[in-house]
Amino acid sequence: MTPHARIRLARRHAGLSQTALAAAVGVQRSAVSHWESVQGKHPKTTHMRQIALVTSVQFEWLATGRGRMTLDPDTQMDSVSAVDAMLVEDLLEMRLLHAFRDAPARSRIALVEIVEQLATRRIGGRARAGI
Repeated sequence: MTPHARIRLARRHAGLSQTALAAAVGVQRSAVSHWESVQGKHPKTTHMRQIALVTSVQFEWLATGRGRMTLDPDTQMDSVSAVDAMLVEDLLEMRLLHAFRDAPARSRIALVEIVEQLATRRIGGRARAGI
């Protein structure tokens, strides 16, 4: 089975539309369509990880076809990163984290500075020490 077919199978197994998977991964629906197309592109590893988490399938199976497709409950909890599981409860916060993780190292400092400036403006212009 091709990677494209495994992505489609995982999405359907999870009962998700291409639009719903795209929203959960933080991409456009057209990206999911490309990933599922035989002539399409392969997703980045970070996106493959997110697809595996969202659809509750084994990352190794999704990426390579080896192993079992589905996770048992213990493995499922072990596969969720601490940041995703415990600290991030807001979809916008999750999008911000994913954008930061996907950004090149040189851009990360600029992203943090922009967010800090926006946060400072929201609290009446007072500087927030220690951030």
